[in-house]
Amino acid sequence: MLLPQEIIRKKRDGRALDEEEIRFFINGVRDNTISEGQIAALAMAMRDSGSVLNWQSLSLDGPVVDKHSTGGVGDVTSLMLGPMVAACGGYVPMISGRGLGHTGGTLDKLESIPGFDIFPDESRFRRIIKQTGVAIIGQTSALAPADKRFYATRDITATVDSIPLITASILAKKLAEGLDALVMDVKVGSGAFMPTFELSQQLAQAIVGVANGAGCRTTALLTDMNQVLASSAGNALEVREAVDFLTGERRQPRLLEVTLALSAEMLISGGLAQDERDARCQLQRVLDNGSAAETFGRMVAAQSGLNDFVGRMDSYLPAPTISKAVFAQQAGYVTRMDTRALGMAVVSLGGGRRRASDTIDYSVGLSEVVQMGDWIDSTRPLAVIHAASEDSWLAAAEAVRNAIIPGDEPVDETPLIYRRIS
Repeated sequence: MLLPQEIIRKKRDGRALDEEEIRFFINGVRDNTISEGQIAALAMAMRDSGSVLNWQSLSLDGPVVDKHSTGGVGDVTSLMLGPMVAACGGYVPMISGRGLGHTGGTLDKLESIPGFDIFPDESRFRRIIKQTGVAIIGQTSALAPADKRFYATRDITATVDSIPLITASILAKKLAEGLDALVMDVKVGSGAFMPTFELSQQLAQAIVGVANGAGCRTTALLTDMNQVLASSAGNALEVREAVDFLTGERRQPRLLEVTLALSAEMLISGGLAQDERDARCQLQRVLDNGSAAETFGRMVAAQSGLNDFVGRMDSYLPAPTISKAVFAQQAGYVTRMDTRALGMAVVSLGGGRRRASDTIDYSVGLSEVVQMGDWIDSTRPLAVIHAASEDSWLAAAEAVRNAIIPGDEPVDETPLIYRRIS
């Protein structure tokens, strides 16, 4: 007879699970005969299937913290948040992913920077963290390799959207970072991975409960994804917006508020701030004095060799063939936005992948995207579309017009932060 604790023990001891054992455990998750504690234990076992980062030998003088997002459109917070927290004394070894479906990927954004190395070896990764305070890399074969089998099994058993299995998959990688604290950004709305508020809340509660049970202090914020978070969506375009944000050239208010809220959670959870007011004061200071932008520049230099990227990004980032605005067919207030459809418009332009083998055009996407409640007419466009051809621009223009709906009256503003879960 198969027992969950024996399966966990086997994986903990570094032995391979056979198909019967994997199916037994997955079925137990589905049928609620496997407890959250046992899911946490397997997540730790998946973590221990490869390298688990340990920072003690570096004698770091601050906490090791990270943030993970369930993904959205124009969600560029990681590129600012990591350097901001590092400039406040934290260490951020961020393991990120590529775009998935309609959501953009942090790694794809960074790879729009020429030569950016998302797979440094472990010794170099550790050196960058020690010297710079932040590095953003991809999952290597040494970090939670069992998760790859786990994910493949989810795919063939129709359990990709299973909350317990999503929880285990996320935490297998995040626990392998050797974190003192983790902050989850779980999206809610038309551009979110989970289709309803209730499911987003359940996912946040599951991750927070399991991660804390596994010994990593974790909180979660439910944040709004009923509209594009930044002013842009697309890889190089979002990198440009992140640099402008850090240097103070422009800071879109919604993006600023979400970034500050997540960063403040990281500082508080890591013991670097007494409360939210203290945390926000620290974060605003590193934005205003330029140290956050400097930290971003040093991270880019350490991972790509470009020492002058922040000051000369227009010389390095790829430029699109066509850039022109798209206008609504009637004037009115923006009353509804299908954020997922806007993300898919970026994918259709070539800014994302339909298949893992697809090549990305880093230059394409949307910028100057309107927000809910904005007045749009013949002088105020819905967005500027950056495309590789006239045909792709026309297809994206139709998608944008269909996704952003004007009305006669402005709608009530939705919250930016719906709930904090601890």
